[in-house]
Amino acid sequence: MESTIVTIIQIIHVLACVFLILVVLLQQGKGGGLGAAFGASATRQVFGGRGAGNLLTRLTAVTAAVFMTSSVVLAYHASVGDRSLRAAAGKAAAEAESRAAAAEESKPDVKPDVKPERDTPEKE
Repeated sequence: MESTIVTIIQIIHVLACVFLILVVLLQQGKGGGLGAAFGASATRQVFGGRGAGNLLTRLTAVTAAVFMTSSVVLAYHASVGDRSLRAAAGKAAAEAESRAAAAEESKPDVKPDVKPERDTPEKE
């Protein structure tokens, strides 16, 4: 169930990304830009000079909000997986340390061999 929801959010994210690119390209800048090439002049005739700009501005804002929200949700979901991996790694490290401590305690107390000092002739 969780993977299905994440997949749906990923699809919405990609669609919002593509739609955001198209909406930004359709907006007519001060010099005309790519908006005229993709038909922004036709939308100006339908909605009027200011109507198309307001509509595209609103579409851009809504699409950007959807894109940012889906980005945050996907980032949070990815970090939850990292947290569970870190917790598992922490548990494994703690178990390894406890095993090493137990192995150290179970070793017999053996004193290292002490070698006698050698008598070395003094140099004159």
